[in-house]
Amino acid sequence: MSTQEPSAISPAIIPRADHNISRAHISENALKVLYRLKNAGYEPYLVGGGVRDLLLGREPKDFDIATNARPEELQALFRNCRLIGRRFRLAHVHFGSEIVEVATFRATQEPAHDEDEGADITHDGSGRILRDNVYGTLEQDAFRRDFTVNALYYDVRDFSLRDYVGGLDDLRAGLLRLIGDAGTRYREDPVRMLRAVRFAVKLGFRIHADTEAPIKHLAPLLADIPPARLFEEILKLFLAGFGLQAFEMLRHYRLFDQLFPRTETALTTEEQGFPHTFIAKALASTDARVLEYKPVTPAFLFAALLWEPVRQQAAGLQAQGVHPSEALRRAADEIVSEQITRVALPRRFATPMIEIYQMQPRFAQREGKRPLRLLSHPRFRAAYDFLVLRAEAGEVERELADWWTQLQVADAEAQRTLLSTASHAPQAGHRRRRRRRSEAVRPA
Repeated sequence: MSTQEPSAISPAIIPRADHNISRAHISENALKVLYRLKNAGYEPYLVGGGVRDLLLGREPKDFDIATNARPEELQALFRNCRLIGRRFRLAHVHFGSEIVEVATFRATQEPAHDEDEGADITHDGSGRILRDNVYGTLEQDAFRRDFTVNALYYDVRDFSLRDYVGGLDDLRAGLLRLIGDAGTRYREDPVRMLRAVRFAVKLGFRIHADTEAPIKHLAPLLADIPPARLFEEILKLFLAGFGLQAFEMLRHYRLFDQLFPRTETALTTEEQGFPHTFIAKALASTDARVLEYKPVTPAFLFAALLWEPVRQQAAGLQAQGVHPSEALRRAADEIVSEQITRVALPRRFATPMIEIYQMQPRFAQREGKRPLRLLSHPRFRAAYDFLVLRAEAGEVERELADWWTQLQVADAEAQRTLLSTASHAPQAGHRRRRRRRSEAVRPA
């Protein structure tokens, strides 16, 4: 990729005959926005992930547009437009449930600081961009984007592609490369480290050596990102069908530790391997559900990712005489209170997550009418799925999960038999973990 100034670079222009993007694969509403901008005399380009995915033969999730029209001009041109964002002003053009995002070309500029009067680009002491609303040209906009494969512009006026940064070559090579100096770009926005992981696993691309080199060193910068923003990034990483790969790559680059520190501690100190096996199975199951278009929920995801620190905390409380269900509730409250200082967890997801935890001890209670009452619990299915994963990871006896599987599908007579058998059999529960070497009783 060239290191020349944007104004000194001529783009590679790829004519319609030499690329595979067709208007037939572009959202009708995105085309409406593009043509209205064109007819009003502005420069409109389809850009970002939509162009990238079309070139890869994938179906884009959404379509973003870049233009020289200012936000207030966009608002005047589209009655269905709303301006959003303070750090980065954007226009959202609404078409029912579909939103077409339109951004004004951004300029390249040396860092300005809070004390600089009238500064349009504001950085903090570490180089992170706090405010960015200085507008520029198409050429400048291309060099402000994050990765080369996301900086390809589709021109609706002649159906050509414009490439200022070698994005098409990287796309063909399956290479993810930051535009500019990687350390500087990560300091501007540390979330780019998470985006690098997400695009790499989503697209099956390699991260360029220069792009990956600073990640482990700069990972602690994620501590400065608002927890609510990191929550949204977590959903993109773990609920899009490639969560297990993302998990392994996040750990490789020491990013997971910045997002879930208590879980990472459990993963690195637990000799038996239960936590890692459990999380891997939970994420693999979630990936399968996404690929089968089945519903997934952040409540179950966070329940899996936080289970081991909660389990350890609850075990300590139970050793003090606290009832298992109450111990899990209190442990979950404590761990969540710590966790939300890193990654937000809205109450609408935290509450069902804690219910999943609290129901786990109840699966060991198979006498009388308790099992049938548990079957009718609105959160039963999620809690049962959680139990099955624990059994598959070897944390609890497989027989316990199998018994509950049979109870759900059995008719009334078969249920009575299962309940009668369970009431006369030893209760299956947690497996006994082998003592660590340091805990073993040493000979006198």
